Amino acid sequence: MTDPSSAVVDQASDVREEETLPVEALDNWLAEHIGDELPEDRGTLRITQYTGGVSNWTYRLDYNGLALVLRRPPDGTKAKSAHDMGREFRLQKRLRPAFPHVPRMLAYCRDESVIGAEFYVMEHVTGIIPRRRFPKGLELSSEQARQLCTNALDKLIKLHQVDLDSTGLRKIAKGKGYTERQVNGWCGRYEKAKTWNVFGAGSVMRWLKENQPPSEKICLVHNDFRLDNLILNPDDPTDIIGILDWELATLGNPLMDLGNSLAYWIEAGDDKVARATKRQPSDYPGMLTRKEIIDYYCERTGTKVEDFAFYEVFGLFRLAVIAQQIYYRYHHKQTTNKAFKNFWFLVNYLLWRCRRRIAKA
Repeated sequence: MTDPSSAVVDQASDVREEETLPVEALDNWLAEHIGDELPEDRGTLRITQYTGGVSNWTYRLDYNGLALVLRRPPDGTKAKSAHDMGREFRLQKRLRPAFPHVPRMLAYCRDESVIGAEFYVMEHVTGIIPRRRFPKGLELSSEQARQLCTNALDKLIKLHQVDLDSTGLRKIAKGKGYTERQVNGWCGRYEKAKTWNVFGAGSVMRWLKENQPPSEKICLVHNDFRLDNLILNPDDPTDIIGILDWELATLGNPLMDLGNSLAYWIEAGDDKVARATKRQPSDYPGMLTRKEIIDYYCERTGTKVEDFAFYEVFGLFRLAVIAQQIYYRYHHKQTTNKAFKNFWFLVNYLLWRCRRRIAKA
């Protein structure tokens, strides 16, 4: 590994033109609601944006000597239930005492007149976020890459073991019947968001409905657990100091949570299309394979599954629907972000992978 002190921490960049925030209105609201958190001589509020995400918009707010993070939903939201800022704020606030890898929540605003949408503000955690590649200047040995993988899985396992009653999270969702609701829900979302240039998914949806596991365990699930949602310690990049993006967290099936993560996990031996769409450095030398991830999780949790196909196919299909919902906004000119222009192709590719995995089941 390179000198830890030279590791590049995650940086925000200029705000996209169509996604600006009203500085004066936001500054006044912050002074009123979290004035005790702000420096006495706070200076002028400076706003930059984290542009790596494709769902909620995330901004860095800088005062003299203090950095904060603001999260708000995108314009033209297709599935409003997936962008409930109040729910995301409350969930993290309740979870943090039992799972300290969640950033500290500071304030939530439901008044959309302040910036044009509801939002919440949280502490900024300084660290490395492993996006498509590790930042320039950071190199891990294969042993360190493997350690990062197992540390991440240990965090996921710890999340799945959180006591729902002591955290007050038992009532955040229905829980029982989660698997069936998820299958039916994502099938419905695909049909609603479908555009002319993506395949029909009838065979995949039928297979998912007919091959649901006979039983399910219910726990707190993240539903978007990836390397690029982790914050790594700049002094030891195998050490995870924060976990981000809790908008999809709920009470659900932990094996589906793992399957959702596997959908994003690109291996070094995957085809060129898969490797071109990767969003995290999961193909870095030393990283676990998807099979190794399944084996590690099952061994550590005492889980026995004869065939993980259902969870893998569901994860891939769910990712296809998410990509299609995002593309729907671009297709209907609800966003001009050109990063979404070719998401229709990704949707078709993911559906192809679903069919290929089904054929091997």
